Amino acid sequence: MKILMFGRGVIATVYGWALQQAGHDVEFYVRPGRAAAYGDTVDLDLFDMRRRVWGQRVVEKWPVRYREALEPDHDFDLIVLSVPHHRLAEAAAFLAPRVSKATVLVFGNVWAEPLAAIGALPVDRIAWGFPQAGGGFGADGVLRGALLPSVVFGTLGQPPTDRERAVRQAFREAGFRLKERPDFRGWLWVHFVSDAGLFSQGLRLGSLSKLAGSTSDFREALLTGRELLPLLQARGIDLRRHRGGVLLFRVPTWLMAPALAWLAAHVAPVRVNFAAHSAPDAEEPREVCRDTLAEARRLGVAVPRLEAAEPSFAREGKG
Repeated sequence: MKILMFGRGVIATVYGWALQQAGHDVEFYVRPGRAAAYGDTVDLDLFDMRRRVWGQRVVEKWPVRYREALEPDHDFDLIVLSVPHHRLAEAAAFLAPRVSKATVLVFGNVWAEPLAAIGALPVDRIAWGFPQAGGGFGADGVLRGALLPSVVFGTLGQPPTDRERAVRQAFREAGFRLKERPDFRGWLWVHFVSDAGLFSQGLRLGSLSKLAGSTSDFREALLTGRELLPLLQARGIDLRRHRGGVLLFRVPTWLMAPALAWLAAHVAPVRVNFAAHSAPDAEEPREVCRDTLAEARRLGVAVPRLEAAEPSFAREGKG
Protein backbone atom coordinates (compact mmCIF):
# COMPACT_ATOMS: atom_id res chain seq x y z
CA MET A 1 0.00 0.00 0.00
CA LYS A 2 1.23 3.50 -0.82
CA ILE A 3 0.76 5.63 2.28
CA LEU A 4 1.06 9.37 2.93
CA MET A 5 1.49 10.49 6.53
CA PHE A 6 0.09 14.01 6.88
CA GLY A 7 2.77 15.97 8.69
CA ARG A 8 5.77 14.69 10.57
CA GLY A 9 4.55 14.82 14.14
CA VAL A 10 5.17 12.11 16.69
CA ILE A 11 2.20 9.89 15.80
CA ALA A 12 2.73 10.20 12.04
CA THR A 13 6.41 9.38 12.42
CA VAL A 14 6.05 6.43 14.78
CA TYR A 15 3.29 4.76 12.76
CA GLY A 16 4.93 5.67 9.46
CA TRP A 17 8.00 3.80 10.67
CA ALA A 18 5.93 0.77 11.74
CA LEU A 19 4.00 0.66 8.46
CA GLN A 20 7.16 0.92 6.38
CA GLN A 21 8.74 -1.86 8.43
CA ALA A 22 5.80 -4.02 7.28
CA GLY A 23 6.62 -3.35 3.63
CA HIS A 24 4.36 -0.40 2.86
CA ASP A 25 5.59 2.54 0.78
CA VAL A 26 5.53 5.54 3.16
CA GLU A 27 6.05 9.26 2.52
CA PHE A 28 5.39 12.37 4.61
CA TYR A 29 3.55 15.48 3.49
CA VAL A 30 5.12 18.60 5.03
CA ARG A 31 4.73 22.32 4.41
CA PRO A 32 6.98 23.89 1.76
CA GLY A 33 10.47 24.40 3.12
CA ARG A 34 10.08 21.94 5.99
CA ALA A 35 11.79 18.96 4.32
CA ALA A 36 15.18 20.69 4.32
CA ALA A 37 14.69 21.76 7.92
CA TYR A 38 13.78 18.25 9.04
CA GLY A 39 16.56 16.48 7.17
CA ASP A 40 16.34 13.15 5.39
CA THR A 41 16.52 10.93 8.50
CA VAL A 42 14.72 10.68 11.83
CA ASP A 43 16.59 9.66 14.97
CA LEU A 44 14.39 7.15 16.78
CA ASP A 45 14.56 5.86 20.35
CA LEU A 46 11.40 3.79 20.77
CA PHE A 47 9.92 1.21 23.09
CA ASP A 48 8.22 -1.08 20.59
CA MET A 49 5.75 -3.03 22.68
CA ARG A 50 4.41 -5.15 19.83
CA ARG A 51 7.18 -7.65 20.40
CA ARG A 52 7.74 -7.94 24.16
CA VAL A 53 5.65 -7.27 27.26
CA TRP A 54 7.84 -4.39 28.42
CA GLY A 55 8.90 -3.36 24.97
CA GLN A 56 11.90 -3.83 22.76
CA ARG A 57 14.02 -0.72 22.56
CA VAL A 58 14.69 0.43 19.00
CA VAL A 59 17.44 2.98 18.41
CA GLU A 60 18.08 3.83 14.80
CA LYS A 61 18.48 6.56 12.22
CA TRP A 62 15.53 6.08 9.88
CA PRO A 63 15.69 7.45 6.31
CA VAL A 64 12.45 9.18 5.32
CA ARG A 65 10.96 10.72 2.17
CA TYR A 66 8.97 13.93 1.95
CA ARG A 67 6.77 15.75 -0.46
CA GLU A 68 5.93 19.44 -0.12
CA ALA A 69 3.09 19.49 -2.65
CA LEU A 70 0.08 17.24 -3.00
CA GLU A 71 -1.48 17.19 -6.44
CA PRO A 72 -5.17 16.23 -6.82
CA ASP A 73 -4.26 13.26 -9.05
CA HIS A 74 -1.73 11.58 -6.72
CA ASP A 75 -1.66 7.79 -6.43
CA PHE A 76 -1.63 7.26 -2.65
CA ASP A 77 -3.90 4.51 -1.34
CA LEU A 78 -4.06 5.83 2.21
CA ILE A 79 -3.58 9.22 3.85
CA VAL A 80 -3.08 9.07 7.61
CA LEU A 81 -4.39 12.30 9.12
CA SER A 82 -3.17 12.62 12.68
CA VAL A 83 -3.29 16.22 13.87
CA PRO A 84 -4.34 17.91 17.14
CA HIS A 85 -8.12 18.14 17.33
CA HIS A 86 -8.09 21.93 16.99
CA ARG A 87 -6.16 21.63 13.70
CA LEU A 88 -8.43 19.01 12.15
CA ALA A 89 -10.77 21.42 10.34
CA GLU A 90 -7.85 23.22 8.69
CA ALA A 91 -6.21 19.95 7.62
CA ALA A 92 -9.51 18.55 6.30
CA ALA A 93 -10.12 21.69 4.24
CA PHE A 94 -6.66 21.33 2.69
CA LEU A 95 -7.11 17.64 1.89
CA ALA A 96 -10.70 17.74 0.63
CA PRO A 97 -9.81 18.66 -2.98
CA ARG A 98 -6.72 16.45 -2.88
CA VAL A 99 -8.08 13.08 -1.75
CA SER A 100 -7.91 11.48 -5.22
CA LYS A 101 -8.53 7.72 -4.85
CA ALA A 102 -7.13 7.51 -1.31
CA THR A 103 -8.82 6.55 1.92
CA VAL A 104 -8.27 9.10 4.69
CA LEU A 105 -7.70 7.66 8.16
CA VAL A 106 -8.70 10.24 10.80
CA PHE A 107 -6.34 9.17 13.54
CA GLY A 108 -6.64 11.15 16.76
CA ASN A 109 -8.80 13.19 19.11
CA VAL A 110 -12.15 14.54 17.89
CA TRP A 111 -14.42 16.68 20.10
CA ALA A 112 -16.80 18.06 17.52
CA GLU A 113 -19.44 15.91 15.86
CA PRO A 114 -17.22 13.60 13.76
CA LEU A 115 -18.96 14.22 10.44
CA ALA A 116 -18.82 17.97 11.04
CA ALA A 117 -15.16 17.76 12.06
CA ILE A 118 -14.09 16.38 8.69
CA GLY A 119 -15.69 19.24 6.76
CA ALA A 120 -15.75 18.64 3.02
CA LEU A 121 -13.79 15.38 3.11
CA PRO A 122 -15.87 12.70 1.34
CA VAL A 123 -17.54 10.56 3.99
CA ASP A 124 -17.26 7.40 1.90
CA ARG A 125 -13.45 7.78 1.89
CA ILE A 126 -13.06 8.10 5.66
CA ALA A 127 -11.80 5.54 8.16
CA TRP A 128 -11.74 6.26 11.91
CA GLY A 129 -9.00 5.21 14.26
CA PHE A 130 -7.02 6.19 17.31
CA PRO A 131 -3.31 5.66 18.00
CA GLN A 132 -1.92 3.87 21.01
CA ALA A 133 1.49 5.51 21.00
CA GLY A 134 3.14 8.62 22.34
CA GLY A 135 6.38 10.45 22.82
CA GLY A 136 8.13 13.61 21.80
CA PHE A 137 11.06 15.14 19.98
CA GLY A 138 13.81 16.20 22.39
CA ALA A 139 15.99 19.27 22.13
CA ASP A 140 18.55 17.01 20.46
CA GLY A 141 16.03 16.13 17.73
CA VAL A 142 15.64 12.52 18.87
CA LEU A 143 12.09 11.13 18.86
CA ARG A 144 11.70 9.26 22.13
CA GLY A 145 8.46 7.37 22.30
CA ALA A 146 6.50 4.21 22.92
CA LEU A 147 4.46 2.13 20.52
CA LEU A 148 1.78 -0.04 22.14
CA PRO A 149 0.73 -3.37 20.61
CA SER A 150 -2.84 -2.34 19.75
CA VAL A 151 -4.62 0.29 17.66
CA VAL A 152 -8.23 1.39 18.14
CA PHE A 153 -10.59 1.47 15.16
CA GLY A 154 -14.27 2.22 15.02
CA THR A 155 -17.30 3.17 12.99
CA LEU A 156 -20.21 5.53 13.47
CA GLY A 157 -22.78 2.81 13.94
CA GLN A 158 -22.27 0.98 10.64
CA PRO A 159 -20.20 -2.11 9.72
CA PRO A 160 -16.74 -1.33 8.31
CA THR A 161 -16.64 -0.67 4.58
CA ASP A 162 -14.19 -2.34 2.20
CA ARG A 163 -11.96 0.72 2.49
CA GLU A 164 -12.01 0.57 6.27
CA ARG A 165 -11.22 -3.14 6.23
CA ALA A 166 -8.23 -2.48 3.95
CA VAL A 167 -6.89 0.09 6.43
CA ARG A 168 -7.29 -2.35 9.29
CA GLN A 169 -5.45 -4.99 7.29
CA ALA A 170 -2.49 -2.66 6.75
CA PHE A 171 -2.14 -2.17 10.50
CA ARG A 172 -2.67 -5.87 11.16
CA GLU A 173 0.17 -6.63 8.72
CA ALA A 174 2.33 -4.23 10.73
CA GLY A 175 1.88 -6.41 13.80
CA PHE A 176 -0.83 -4.48 15.64
CA ARG A 177 -3.79 -5.96 17.44
CA LEU A 178 -7.04 -4.23 16.51
CA LYS A 179 -9.59 -3.01 19.05
CA GLU A 180 -12.99 -2.31 17.53
CA ARG A 181 -15.35 0.35 18.90
CA PRO A 182 -18.70 0.36 17.04
CA ASP A 183 -19.82 3.59 18.76
CA PHE A 184 -16.66 5.44 17.89
CA ARG A 185 -18.19 8.88 18.40
CA GLY A 186 -18.91 8.06 22.03
CA TRP A 187 -15.54 6.39 22.53
CA LEU A 188 -13.72 9.47 21.20
CA TRP A 189 -15.58 11.78 23.54
CA VAL A 190 -14.99 9.55 26.57
CA HIS A 191 -11.29 9.57 25.74
CA PHE A 192 -11.34 13.35 25.28
CA VAL A 193 -12.73 14.10 28.73
CA SER A 194 -10.31 11.56 30.22
CA ASP A 195 -7.51 13.62 28.72
CA ALA A 196 -9.07 16.80 30.08
CA GLY A 197 -9.03 15.43 33.62
CA LEU A 198 -5.41 14.36 33.38
CA PHE A 199 -4.17 17.41 31.49
CA SER A 200 -5.87 19.91 33.79
CA GLN A 201 -4.07 18.59 36.84
CA GLY A 202 -0.76 18.40 34.99
CA LEU A 203 -1.14 21.99 33.84
CA ARG A 204 -1.93 23.12 37.38
CA LEU A 205 1.37 21.59 38.45
CA GLY A 206 3.22 23.19 35.53
CA SER A 207 4.08 19.85 33.92
CA LEU A 208 2.33 16.55 33.30
CA SER A 209 5.53 14.80 34.34
CA LYS A 210 5.03 16.09 37.88
CA LEU A 211 2.05 13.76 38.24
CA ALA A 212 4.45 10.80 38.29
CA GLY A 213 4.52 9.24 41.74
CA SER A 214 1.94 11.65 43.19
CA THR A 215 -1.11 9.79 44.44
CA SER A 216 -2.83 13.00 45.57
CA ASP A 217 -2.48 14.63 42.14
CA PHE A 218 -3.74 11.56 40.32
CA ARG A 219 -6.69 11.54 42.71
CA GLU A 220 -7.54 15.09 41.67
CA ALA A 221 -7.19 14.18 37.99
CA LEU A 222 -9.54 11.23 38.45
CA LEU A 223 -12.08 13.32 40.33
CA THR A 224 -11.97 15.94 37.58
CA GLY A 225 -12.62 13.24 35.01
CA ARG A 226 -15.49 11.82 37.11
CA GLU A 227 -16.97 15.31 37.25
CA LEU A 228 -17.01 15.39 33.43
CA LEU A 229 -19.13 12.26 32.97
CA PRO A 230 -22.40 14.25 33.17
CA LEU A 231 -21.08 16.38 30.32
CA LEU A 232 -20.91 13.27 28.14
CA GLN A 233 -24.48 12.40 29.10
CA ALA A 234 -25.55 15.95 28.26
CA ARG A 235 -24.06 15.39 24.80
CA GLY A 236 -26.20 12.29 24.36
CA ILE A 237 -23.66 9.58 25.22
CA ASP A 238 -25.00 6.41 26.84
CA LEU A 239 -22.26 5.64 29.35
CA ARG A 240 -23.50 2.06 29.67
CA ARG A 241 -22.06 1.44 26.20
CA HIS A 242 -18.63 2.65 27.38
CA ARG A 243 -18.23 0.91 30.71
CA GLY A 244 -14.58 0.16 30.08
CA GLY A 245 -13.77 3.78 29.29
CA VAL A 246 -15.50 5.25 32.34
CA LEU A 247 -14.41 2.50 34.75
CA LEU A 248 -11.22 4.47 35.39
CA PHE A 249 -13.30 7.18 37.08
CA ARG A 250 -15.76 4.91 38.87
CA VAL A 251 -13.23 2.73 40.64
CA PRO A 252 -12.52 4.21 44.10
CA THR A 253 -9.72 6.76 43.86
CA TRP A 254 -7.95 5.26 46.88
CA LEU A 255 -7.38 2.19 44.70
CA MET A 256 -6.85 3.72 41.26
CA ALA A 257 -4.75 6.79 42.08
CA PRO A 258 -1.80 4.94 43.68
CA ALA A 259 -1.72 2.46 40.78
CA LEU A 260 -1.58 5.23 38.18
CA ALA A 261 1.02 7.17 40.17
CA TRP A 262 3.23 4.09 40.32
CA LEU A 263 2.88 3.40 36.59
CA ALA A 264 3.75 6.99 35.70
CA ALA A 265 6.85 6.84 37.89
CA HIS A 266 8.18 3.39 37.05
CA VAL A 267 7.04 2.24 33.60
CA ALA A 268 9.30 3.74 30.95
CA PRO A 269 6.74 4.04 28.10
CA VAL A 270 4.32 5.87 30.41
CA ARG A 271 7.06 8.25 31.57
CA VAL A 272 7.99 8.97 27.96
CA ASN A 273 4.41 9.81 27.03
CA PHE A 274 3.94 12.10 30.03
CA ALA A 275 7.18 13.90 29.21
CA ALA A 276 5.99 14.52 25.64
CA HIS A 277 2.91 16.36 26.89
CA SER A 278 5.00 18.37 29.32
CA ALA A 279 6.84 20.49 26.77
CA PRO A 280 6.31 24.20 27.51
CA ASP A 281 4.99 24.78 23.98
CA ALA A 282 2.65 21.75 23.95
CA GLU A 283 -0.66 23.36 22.99
CA GLU A 284 -2.92 20.31 22.69
CA PRO A 285 -3.33 19.76 26.47
CA ARG A 286 -4.45 23.37 26.88
CA GLU A 287 -6.82 23.20 23.91
CA VAL A 288 -8.39 19.99 25.23
CA CYS A 289 -9.09 21.64 28.58
CA ARG A 290 -10.37 24.87 27.01
CA ASP A 291 -12.75 23.12 24.65
CA THR A 292 -14.06 20.77 27.34
CA LEU A 293 -14.75 23.68 29.68
CA ALA A 294 -16.38 25.72 26.91
CA GLU A 295 -18.74 22.84 26.12
CA ALA A 296 -19.62 22.36 29.79
CA ARG A 297 -20.52 26.03 30.05
CA ARG A 298 -22.52 25.90 26.84
CA LEU A 299 -24.59 22.99 28.14
CA GLY A 300 -24.83 24.27 31.72
CA VAL A 301 -22.96 21.33 33.27
CA ALA A 302 -21.18 22.11 36.55
CA VAL A 303 -17.48 21.23 36.44
CA PRO A 304 -15.96 23.01 39.45
CA ARG A 305 -12.60 21.23 39.40
CA LEU A 306 -11.97 22.01 35.75
CA GLU A 307 -13.07 25.60 36.32
CA ALA A 308 -10.65 25.90 39.23
CA ALA A 309 -7.84 24.79 36.93
CA GLU A 310 -8.74 27.33 34.23
CA PRO A 311 -5.96 29.84 35.07
CA SER A 312 -3.42 27.17 34.09
CA PHE A 313 -4.81 26.76 30.55
CA ALA A 314 -6.64 30.01 29.77
CA ARG A 315 -5.39 32.06 26.87
CA GLU A 316 -3.30 35.07 27.82
CA GLY A 317 -5.50 37.82 29.18
CA LYS A 318 -8.27 35.42 30.20
CA GLY A 319 -9.04 33.21 33.14
